[in-house]
Amino acid sequence: MASLSLRGIYKRYPGGVVAVSDFTMNIKDKEFIILVGPSGCGKSTTLRMIAGLEEISEGELFIGDRLVNDVAPKDRDIAMVFQNYALYPHMTVFENMAFGLKLRKVPKDQIKKLVDEAAKILDIAHLLDRKPKALSGGQRQRVALGRAIVRDPQVFLLDEPLSNLDAKLRAQMRTELSKLHKKLGTTFIYVTHDQIEAMTMGDRIVVMKDGYIQQIDSPINLYANPINKFVAGFIGSPQMNFIDAKLLMLNNKYTIEFGSEDTKTTRGRKFYVEIPQSKSDIEALRYYVDKDITLGVRPETIHDEEMFISNAKTGVIEATVDVTEMMGAETYLYLTCEGIPLTVRVSSRSTARPQDVVRLAIDPNNIHLFDVNDEHSILV
Repeated sequence: MASLSLRGIYKRYPGGVVAVSDFTMNIKDKEFIILVGPSGCGKSTTLRMIAGLEEISEGELFIGDRLVNDVAPKDRDIAMVFQNYALYPHMTVFENMAFGLKLRKVPKDQIKKLVDEAAKILDIAHLLDRKPKALSGGQRQRVALGRAIVRDPQVFLLDEPLSNLDAKLRAQMRTELSKLHKKLGTTFIYVTHDQIEAMTMGDRIVVMKDGYIQQIDSPINLYANPINKFVAGFIGSPQMNFIDAKLLMLNNKYTIEFGSEDTKTTRGRKFYVEIPQSKSDIEALRYYVDKDITLGVRPETIHDEEMFISNAKTGVIEATVDVTEMMGAETYLYLTCEGIPLTVRVSSRSTARPQDVVRLAIDPNNIHLFDVNDEHSILV
């Protein structure tokens, strides 16, 4: 098995297009790394450079202690699983899984043993005589994984392998892949645009945007301590609420003000959230007093329970319900608060209906603040 080291990796295309810029990280042996970001962020290009399918324009790539920039893909001891499975339609499952081993002149009895072992791990032993067209999407995905497993590579590279599956099968395969990673004890590098896949599977997640790494961290730290507004908005579902606000010093306490103000009528309202003592000692806050900021609040940290609202000393707001979505164990409320759109995740017992005016309380211990110009997190 192997660790990887990517040192200042760039990918430049003709015409001045830079797909990946200064990608630098160390990946530990047996780690499950997720590259996540929107389409065009450079995650698949990075994976293909690791595989050797794209040339590295600048920087160094090490697999273990070996510099592999100029090493052919077949000699890097990696296996790649593609989004479209890339199975040979005229071959059986057994033949597809055995193909790479045959090219390497592995003895027939050894090939059979390796294919049978992989098929047993993936629960596809009963499919070995079938052709790909006779398989479901999930079964084809398992065959593609099996073809990689039999090679016993140092590193598995997976490029959006679940994106062609339906929602139920995707959830099942996430679990299966996590089990497989633990069973094989191999380094996995996995590309996805689905932040739910990233949060549920990865030891560490690399969030990318426009070819640059935004943040590398564990799932829980990405969620709790996003380094900027992009990461905050990308990680978490439903997405974090972002509110135009101002930071004030009221009664000797840092206080966030937001809402609307109509000087001609009394319709406009302002709402206030005091920053708790645990966050008040952050030196950067002094610079933002009387300045515009962006307040970030996750949907699950806005509460509609009366007990929470009655005990709240700060952050109580009123909003009009626009739409409700019953999700089974929970309900999403889409609301408007003084012209500000908000999404709130509440219990399925909620009785809120469209056009209702509801009282809510923002949990001040779980707020996020961002600079309005460069969008970095002020509280991290």
